[in-house]
Amino acid sequence: MQFTSTLLLAATALATLSTANTVHFVNQDSTSRTIYFTATDGNAYIAPLSVSGLATESTTFPDSWIGNWHSVSSGAENVTGMLGEVRWNGFGGSNYFDVSAIVNPNDNEGVKEIIPKFSNTPVSGCQTFPCSNAYNKPDDIATLSTTDSELICLLGNTGSARRHARDFAEKN
Repeated sequence: MQFTSTLLLAATALATLSTANTVHFVNQDSTSRTIYFTATDGNAYIAPLSVSGLATESTTFPDSWIGNWHSVSSGAENVTGMLGEVRWNGFGGSNYFDVSAIVNPNDNEGVKEIIPKFSNTPVSGCQTFPCSNAYNKPDDIATLSTTDSELICLLGNTGSARRHARDFAEKN
């Protein structure tokens, strides 16, 4: 009986892990970056994440976590740049996300696009800012939603970001 209980507990844990709220940070160039997370009041602290050049690292978020992140290139001062913003398990169980240029629209090195891993749409952000597919002014309507529990956040610069994101999603 204890074996059956342990087996059921393990299966439940694995099922939970497979649907975890995760962002895969895909570094599109050779610059190493650190991702800094800022939780909305009352949400859990998430430690900074290092992403080497041309590498991918992932972070899992607690249920219903609300907050944002920004990227800082290796050797640069920690100045908030383009923001990736997320609200996990929001209204109707959907996950809400966007790229925001409101704080620092001059950042062309950090967060570029956020894309649902399994559907590749909708896309928030762009490779060259400013663009109409991001928050540029506080009254913009730019928040997107998905039922995917995994997002891809593209960092840095490349001319083939969409293909790269799709390649990542297909391989992982």
